Amino acid sequence: MATKSMDLNFRQRIGLEALWLVARLFAIMPYWFKYYIVENILFFLLSDCLRYRRKVVMANLRNSFPEKSEAELRTICRNFYRTLSEVIVDTVNMAHMSPEKAKSIIRVRNLEEHLEAVHGRDWIALMAHFGCWEYGSYWGLYDRSQMLVAVYHPLHSKVVDAFYRRLRNSENAMTVSMHDSLRFYLRHREKGIGGKWMVMGLIADQNPPQRPDSHWFRFLNQDTIFFDGGERLALRCHLPVYFVRMERLQRGRYCLAFDRIYDGTEEVAPNEITERYVRKLEQMICEHPELWMWSHRRWKAKRPDAC
Repeated sequence: MATKSMDLNFRQRIGLEALWLVARLFAIMPYWFKYYIVENILFFLLSDCLRYRRKVVMANLRNSFPEKSEAELRTICRNFYRTLSEVIVDTVNMAHMSPEKAKSIIRVRNLEEHLEAVHGRDWIALMAHFGCWEYGSYWGLYDRSQMLVAVYHPLHSKVVDAFYRRLRNSENAMTVSMHDSLRFYLRHREKGIGGKWMVMGLIADQNPPQRPDSHWFRFLNQDTIFFDGGERLALRCHLPVYFVRMERLQRGRYCLAFDRIYDGTEEVAPNEITERYVRKLEQMICEHPELWMWSHRRWKAKRPDAC
């Protein structure tokens, strides 16, 4: 599925094609060069030269793991920069990715069991900024009867936004703006997309705008709000919800697993589905803290009664 660039002016389209060409040239380079030369250079630049958002990373780690020593936190911080460097390489590498190659870099645990559970119905996949989350768009390769609808927040740069949409879009995956996601699903749920069932993929660990009715969760030792769009869509349309667990196997290689947290019919308390997602995410981060994006200013919003 080609990226629509009609909303770009001539100069922006030139910039997009130049960026895409550079990414394609990089993606066809040997694995050893990308992951042992370029990645190491990026790691050195981000960690030792630029010290990219080092204060934000360390502050987030100290608040999240008060029981850990400063030496342990510095180790996690350094390993995080290794992850960030690898994710950059992973993402650009998607510019030249055949279905066969994609299946070799992203595996699915208990695939047959999951396919049997979701066959013939739409469902929601709740993801996080953990490891190379962009690889989640390859799920559609494992079941051609499903279309992954990746819900995303548009970027400020139109060129970079179009570049990311081109990376994510394929025969079995497409992107939809967060603001249009509910309307999009309601409009297409009867016939699907090209006759395919829909998988609504949402990255739910971003920092949402604070509302008067925002629900606060205790997450990584801090009061935190989460996007609840996945829960609202699940309850309104009776869709099962799965937590997407990512396991890093080696550089540029991951395994996906799907943990069901809502079956689409169960009676649940308000915010219960999101609470289950939060607990799964917290567990995954505590097991491998270096794989989460600590450079995000995740806790800018403060609970009103805690101010």
